[in-house]
Amino acid sequence: MNADCNNIKARVLTAALPYIQKYAGKTVVVKYGGNAMVHADLKKAVMSDIILLSLVGIHVVLVHGGGPEISGMLKKLDIPSRFVDGLRYTDEETAQVVQMVLAGKTNKDLVSLIGQLGGKAIGLCGIDGGMIKAKKIQGDYGFVGEITQINIEPIIQSIEGGYIPVIATVGTDCKGQTYNINADTAAAEIAAALKAESIITLTDIRGLLRDISDDNSLIPVVKIDELEKLMNDGIISGGMIPKVKSLEKSVLSGVEKAVMIDGRIEHSILIEMFSDEGIGTMFIK
Repeated sequence: MNADCNNIKARVLTAALPYIQKYAGKTVVVKYGGNAMVHADLKKAVMSDIILLSLVGIHVVLVHGGGPEISGMLKKLDIPSRFVDGLRYTDEETAQVVQMVLAGKTNKDLVSLIGQLGGKAIGLCGIDGGMIKAKKIQGDYGFVGEITQINIEPIIQSIEGGYIPVIATVGTDCKGQTYNINADTAAAEIAAALKAESIITLTDIRGLLRDISDDNSLIPVVKIDELEKLMNDGIISGGMIPKVKSLEKSVLSGVEKAVMIDGRIEHSILIEMFSDEGIGTMFIK
């Protein structure tokens, strides 16, 4: 039995070798959110995947949200949560909570977990080193920011120092006003600025579905010029809009591979990266 198990392990590692060679020395941006952040076992699996990728020479940049934790803290403080076009409406009070939760507890919990699992991570937010410069987004969203500039120097220095950068998505303008930045949007802009090989977005569904109530309606590949029709048809709506827009941005900015995968599946990142079939939805030109 042990010999059989060892043979299986050897075959798995051998099969993964070409993919490891393909990505070695290249940058992969992982946007992390949803159920994969809430459930302890899934969180541990995601962090283990990221540590493994780092150990085999892949430069992983982890960009995280924290919607459930923000909502939970707002509820404790008796501050109502409101969403407009899939974005959290952010008044001044909410902006302070977003910064406290994302750049504080959520970010440092992830850094701590990576350390517990044997990895090396450093926690950053968009304010650090002027990484994410932003301005107020047009429309009635409050202090939701539109990114105007990405400074990749803090990210590059972290990678060169042997650390996995873990980035919370808050930014500032030239006057020091803090903005809540959608994590999907920030991940796309960071991937483009880094000229990343790949961006992987973890979601709470299999990928982009033609029918949100039917897991079997997965669209495995989407061309960018099909997105407008999918939005007009209501297939892409609500919180899915910023996710899809971010992946579109990545593809148009030259990121080689942009995918949306099911973060509810343990080790989904490894399955996506180290197999021909992959999982989820791939966005292409």
